[in-house]
Amino acid sequence: MQKSVMSQVQLGRSYAKTWPMRKEVAPLFAEFKVIRATELAITVMPILAMLTLFFQINYLGSDFLPQAIASSLFFISLPLQGLLWLGKRAQTELEPAMLQWYNELFAKMVANGYDAQMGKNKPRYLELAELLKDMFDKMDKTFTKEQF
Repeated sequence: MQKSVMSQVQLGRSYAKTWPMRKEVAPLFAEFKVIRATELAITVMPILAMLTLFFQINYLGSDFLPQAIASSLFFISLPLQGLLWLGKRAQTELEPAMLQWYNELFAKMVANGYDAQMGKNKPRYLELAELLKDMFDKMDKTFTKEQF
């Protein structure tokens, strides 16, 4: 099912907030780098877009207004690219190896006192993010260290 761009961006935002930003999972998943880059782009790119627009119009004149607007729109669109990628990734079903790891991790967490039910037959990366977040928040440190 195809989602609208705005709902994909909103899903990417919520996925970025759900994903555990921990050094233990950083080498295993691209989300850590994408979320950091997107957060940086959200803060820096609007300023860079305004500076680009200002300097191009100021030094090159109004004849270059279309080029100045195009380059500013490019800078503003960069954070959206990260959020769209995160939204798409949140909806992606886990591949077989990751699904097996997800099921093993869930079983180990339940054996150690985690009280939740397996949500779906085909979990997505969003469910993986929720499980990892619960693992870091609700499980003890020794359990977490054993997993990574």
